[in-house]
Amino acid sequence: MQHLSPAESRMLAAINGAAMLARVERWCAINTGTGNLTGLSRLADELAPALALLPGQVRRVNGAAFSQVDEAGREIDRQFGQHLFLSVRPGANRRVLLTGHMDTVFPASDPFQTLRWLDAGTLNGPGVADMKGGIAVMLAALEAFETHPSASEIGYDVLLNSDEEVGSPSSAPLIAELAAGKLAALTFEPAALPDGTLAGERAGSGNYSLVIRGRSAHAGRNPEDGRNAIVAAAALTIGLKSLEREGLRVNPARIDGGSANNVVPDLAILRFNIRPQSTAEAEAFEIALSHLIEAVSREHGVSVHRHGGISRPPKPIDPPAQRLFDLVRQCGADLGQDIRWQRSGGVCDGNNIAACGVPVVDTLGVRGGAIHSPDEYLIVASLAERAALSALILSRIADGAMQ
Repeated sequence: MQHLSPAESRMLAAINGAAMLARVERWCAINTGTGNLTGLSRLADELAPALALLPGQVRRVNGAAFSQVDEAGREIDRQFGQHLFLSVRPGANRRVLLTGHMDTVFPASDPFQTLRWLDAGTLNGPGVADMKGGIAVMLAALEAFETHPSASEIGYDVLLNSDEEVGSPSSAPLIAELAAGKLAALTFEPAALPDGTLAGERAGSGNYSLVIRGRSAHAGRNPEDGRNAIVAAAALTIGLKSLEREGLRVNPARIDGGSANNVVPDLAILRFNIRPQSTAEAEAFEIALSHLIEAVSREHGVSVHRHGGISRPPKPIDPPAQRLFDLVRQCGADLGQDIRWQRSGGVCDGNNIAACGVPVVDTLGVRGGAIHSPDEYLIVASLAERAALSALILSRIADGAMQ
């Protein structure tokens, strides 16, 4: 290690990789699919005492209600699990936000529920990288940081939400509230590549549902009197895909609805996602979508109700974000870690934080890979490695690096 002060060296010596691994193994034994509210509550019971080791008050926070379209085309209110929140030194003039998520993409019914060692240094299991390993990194970094002489110079908020894997619909308002006025933010998604490369610029993401209502009729006697909602949905699907271009990805994902084979169907729900690289692309898509809906409605004699929109704005690298990335890279160099970053088509809570005007590095979690699949793995050595990186970043922010 190079260019570390004695205080920094003492701080980093407090990081215990074996203890971090034990936490990950214990936490990953609990299923926390986004819809498994019992499992999420159990994990919160495990995490709250660990957060309580830090000098702040731990609270459970209910998420905001949000609207979804069900399979009958009705807008219904939904709410996910509670979120964990910790505030340390809330009166400090300079404050930082740290975020992570407790949920995974694996429901309680998924066969991928257990841990196994791929080799002596690689652990396979649900959430080991995305992101129970990241939570372990965050907590170890904060525990080490609190031993640094400058720790009292900054305050911080910690948010562990329970709905990130479905776009953070219930926690987005809380993220925006906590991001306000922060000097910087650190988020503990897994590294973009197994070598530790960070995600830099990110595309945005929008989730939409189009509810198409036609008119039912007998499929043999008088089909001409019907207005086929499934056919209209198919036309919208083809039209949506034709809007795709460089800088905008469109993914029609699912069509619900339909009827018996001898009935002209009067209902369909088309669900799709877009990934715009810029705000301008997102705005242009909204205009094109309105024209497409108007044309299909007129041609097929159906009504189309649009629900949803951009939930995670595009995340560019602006000058404040570049300063934070430069600090991360220098900290990595002083630890013997070669920190790089690349553009990503994925999205996370870092998008929401950046939209609040706060510089954020959002892939400070573990090195690993194959996330969202039964092959997900964690490179165990990266637990202590990434905790050291984050602790050093925090100590240098406390010493004035971002002023």
